[in-house]
Order: sequence, then C-alpha cells, then structure tokens
Amino acid sequence: MTETPSIEPHPTAAPAELSSVRDKLVTLIFVILPFAGLITAIIMMWGRGFNWLYLALMSAMYIITALGITVGYHRLFTHRSFETTRWVRAMFAIMGSMAIEGPMLRWVANHRRHHQHSDHEEDPHSPHHHGEGIWGLITGFYHAHVGWIFDTEPADLSRYVGDLVRDRWMRMISGTWFVWALLGLALPAVLGGLISMSWKGALLGFLWGGLVRVFFVHHVTWSVNSVCHLWGSRPFDSHDLSRNNAIFGILAFGEGWHNNHHAFPTSARHGLKWWQIDFSYWVIWAMAKVGLAWKVRIPAGAAMEAKRTVAAS
Repeated sequence: MTETPSIEPHPTAAPAELSSVRDKLVTLIFVILPFAGLITAIIMMWGRGFNWLYLALMSAMYIITALGITVGYHRLFTHRSFETTRWVRAMFAIMGSMAIEGPMLRWVANHRRHHQHSDHEEDPHSPHHHGEGIWGLITGFYHAHVGWIFDTEPADLSRYVGDLVRDRWMRMISGTWFVWALLGLALPAVLGGLISMSWKGALLGFLWGGLVRVFFVHHVTWSVNSVCHLWGSRPFDSHDLSRNNAIFGILAFGEGWHNNHHAFPTSARHGLKWWQIDFSYWVIWAMAKVGLAWKVRIPAGAAMEAKRTVAAS
C-alpha cells in the first residue's frame, strides 16, 4: 500500500482572528437565507409540485451523495482514516462524483492542500486574509464558500494525490466523474417518472432529487469551509481557526465538528464526544462491524488531552 503524501499543518501559529461579532452576524445571514428560502419553497409548494415522493427522492439522494463526500472523498480518500475493499472504494468514489463537486482526485488534492496550509495564505479556501471589517468578512466568506472554486489551481496540485493516481480504478472514476454526475441527476428523474407514471413526475424528480438536492449538498459542504472557520468552539489546539459547529455537525453528517477534525485529521470519527452526532462515523462503524472496513483510526484519550485547550472559545 502506498503512503499518503504529507499533509502536516502549517508550522507557524494560527493567524489572528479578524472578525468581530457584528461581522459574524453578517455572514450568518448569508448562511441562513438560502436554507430559509428552501424551507419556504417546500412549504409553499406542498401539494402543488412537492409531496412525500419528492421529499423521499430528495432526502435519499442527499444521504447517498453527501456520504459520498463525507465518508468517501473526505475520510477514506483524503485522510485514509480506514481501509476497505476495492469495490467499496469504487462505490464511494461514484457516490461522491454524483454530488457534482468535481473529480475526486482534484477534490482530494485541494483538501490535502487546505490541511497543510489551513487558514494561511496558501489555504485554497480560508475565509481569512481577505481584508478587515464587514466587507473583508463578506469577501472572505464568499471566497471560502464558493469563490475559491474559480481560482487558478497551482501547477503542482497533482503532487498531493500521488497515492491515488497510482490506483487505476480511482483514476478511471475520477476521470469520468461527469458521467456519474449525470447519473445522479437522471436517477431521481427516472424514479419520479416510474413511481408517478408521468412525465411531470420525472421532471419534478429531476428538480427536487437532482437540482435542489445538489444545491443543498453544495451549500452544506461549502459551509464547513466557511462557517466552521468563523463560528463555533475550539476545544483543541489545531494551529488554525477551525471550529466545531453543532448545526453543521448534524447537516453535514459529522463534518461540522471541524476543530476536532483539524486537531486529528486522520481520525475516522469527528464527533469525539458521545453527544456530537456523527452520522458518517456511524456508517464507518457499521461497515467495520460487518467486515467492510478495518484499521479504523480514532485518536487515543491521551492524544486528545495533549491537544486540548484551556477553555473553548
């Protein structure tokens, strides 16, 4: 088995925090409004283009594709926090591709780069270093949330994924990610049409289980990049400004326990307390129980105590 490239954190101390409570309230509005809009649309459309069928399609596709990102792209491929069979690896790579967040190899490379330079200037999606005051906060939030996607990638980005490039299956799935992305849009459309026996059902399945689901997955995933470096607690010294955020701990299937993750990046479990809901880890735990996952990595108690801060901020 090949070694994962080093993704040790930036050697210098964490940057000083620039955002005030007022500035954070501004970013909170930008986070809440899209969710509020989606919930409002669901309520207003209930019985007139949205019902239990489309709620089920949207929820099922959200769970499948979000787990493709959280368990697959992130914990399995980026951090090698557990091992599994080749077929399961392929399944998670396809599920992650259906989330339409780009090729797996590029996603992993950018995330490993993020950990190596977390909240420093070479971090591809830090909300910091974008100026001071409300405008700097908004600019940083936008960059961390979605703007970074449009940045020019460094020429040596592939050096972060040498281990995965050598895997023929991973190269093939990553190279054909757009096919799997289209499958993720077509599947709810086909099911909606077959279950309702109508073209309207197919269109609504595509809308809710496809397009709306993609919006929701993206917004939640990107909020881990932005919100979880601005809002929340910091129980561990992680040499950056990553934070635990309970809301995205739930919505992002455990990814919102972001300070825990940055303190122990190779841990398969991000919710390190019993009350920190971590659905992604529950999936890995269940896989281990039936022999589909092994060498599941979790930090020891002594290691956690050594990194614990005096008081959470």
